[in-house]
Order: sequence, then C-alpha cells, then structure tokens
Amino acid sequence: MTAVADRDPGLQPERTRLAWRRTTLSATVVALLAGRQALHSGATPAALVAVALSAMAWLGFLLVAHRRVGRMGVARPEPLAPRGALTAALCTVAFAVFAAAMLF
Repeated sequence: MTAVADRDPGLQPERTRLAWRRTTLSATVVALLAGRQALHSGATPAALVAVALSAMAWLGFLLVAHRRVGRMGVARPEPLAPRGALTAALCTVAFAVFAAAMLF
C-alpha cells in the first residue's frame, strides 16, 4: 500500500477547516477594532481611508478563506494555490501595517 491509500482523510481536513474559520474570525475582530479605533479618534479623511483599506483586506482574506474551506470537503483536498497563499499573507501584513499606522 502507498502512503496516499493509508491516509486518514477525516481529521486533518476538519482541523484545517476549523483553523481557517478561527483565523477568519480573528481577522474580522481586527478589522472591526481598526474601524472602531479610526472612527473613535475622529472621522478624518485618513481614518476613513484606513477603515476602507482594512475592510478591503478583510474581504480579500474572507474570500481566500471561504474558497479554502469549501475545498476542504473532499477526502484529498488540493494544496492551497500560491496565489491564495500570497493573498492571505498580504492581507495579514496589511492588517499589521494599518494597525501600526493608526498608532502614530
């Protein structure tokens, strides 16, 4: 038997699906807190741009996560595409940059 045939497809995709959902929830909280912070300190044009960019980064991450979770429903899911991985990484970095920008 090969390693592919011996693989238990049940738990690993489920753990990965749950991890994507937790990460999406964390990104949602970060985007909401960024919006709250920007609007609480005054609705300046820069704050509104920061809120809009945070919302765009959140939507990008949500799209990648939704596609990934949808593809985890099979016994042998395909690996995450490089484009999806890059989008998720860029959205995460964007959240960090927006957070740093709001502190100054």
